Amino acid sequence: MAGIAARGMALAARLMLARYLAASLAALCVDMGLFLALARAGLAPGWAAMLGYGAGIGMHWLLSVRFVFSAATAGRPLRLLRLQFLLSALLGLAITGWLVSLLTAMGMAPAGAKGAAVLASFIAVYLVRKHVVFGLR
Repeated sequence: MAGIAARGMALAARLMLARYLAASLAALCVDMGLFLALARAGLAPGWAAMLGYGAGIGMHWLLSVRFVFSAATAGRPLRLLRLQFLLSALLGLAITGWLVSLLTAMGMAPAGAKGAAVLASFIAVYLVRKHVVFGLR
């Protein structure tokens, strides 16, 4: 019986990660679209990356509370959840702006730098949201 419960929990965790990945992909489309438009318009890559990331935050919030972590949010104050989500987003924003600025200053193409920042911020923010914001172990 314990084996079935463990397999069920493992499957639930994989499905949550898959839903989070889908939400992140939708937010990334908003993020990258704005990033590329702003960079093409001449805005510094670091600023373009942060503004694009900021636009993706709203999309991610809507998808996260409705489709990713919804069962975990029951009974928790929405105001606290929003604040923690925003703080985790600011972590991702800082990672993104810093990494894009650093890598482009080192000569990397802006799109490549943004790609590296996407990976780094995704990992950091997912872990914070899963374990801190939505309190899942």
